[in-house]
Amino acid sequence: MIRVLLVDDQPLLRSGFRALLDLEDEIEVVAEAGDGMEGLALVKEHLPDVALIDIQMPVVDGIEATRRIAADPALAGVHVVILTNYGFDEYVFNALRAGAAGFLVKDIVPEDFLHAVRVAARGDALLAPSITRKLINRYVTQPVGIGTCTGLEELTNREREAVALVARGLSNDQIAECMMISPQTAKTHINRAMAKLHARDRAQLVILAYESGLVAPRSS
Repeated sequence: MIRVLLVDDQPLLRSGFRALLDLEDEIEVVAEAGDGMEGLALVKEHLPDVALIDIQMPVVDGIEATRRIAADPALAGVHVVILTNYGFDEYVFNALRAGAAGFLVKDIVPEDFLHAVRVAARGDALLAPSITRKLINRYVTQPVGIGTCTGLEELTNREREAVALVARGLSNDQIAECMMISPQTAKTHINRAMAKLHARDRAQLVILAYESGLVAPRSS
């Protein structure tokens, strides 16, 4: 059973999302919240698999809520998916840096919405290669200062290579082709790197690769 928490300050939108989720036998909406502070309390109480969190809310916004969830080891199994009206923008960028697994635009079609919830529950990032490239472009045009990245020295050469290719926006199949390995082996390298770097998901892996200096933003 996939356990979902809805956090949005618009009751009508929450009702619409809940109606879709309630139709699925393997998905259960465990609670709803109308602001980020209430949402954080319910996340701690229910420990959902997926927390769908609006990015702009009163009291505590989606970015801060995501940051607090990501910082709490007791909530490591909670996968945050940001809800937004506008697509990929600065708010979403900051939410991904804070630890969100991905984001959904609120006018998403029902089939894609339900698929996204299932993907997030599996622990996979909701970042298609095209979205990963948009994330990368933020570092190309607005590079963030390079810092330290705990665990980078623990990566094997193949894991470092795989992380660098993830940070260039390649899919697992493309990484496998570049490294001349199977897609499953590529996925294994990436998962091990995520564990060593304490990255919650693929989005965090991209960010860590750039912020650690493992991959440098291109000037073009």
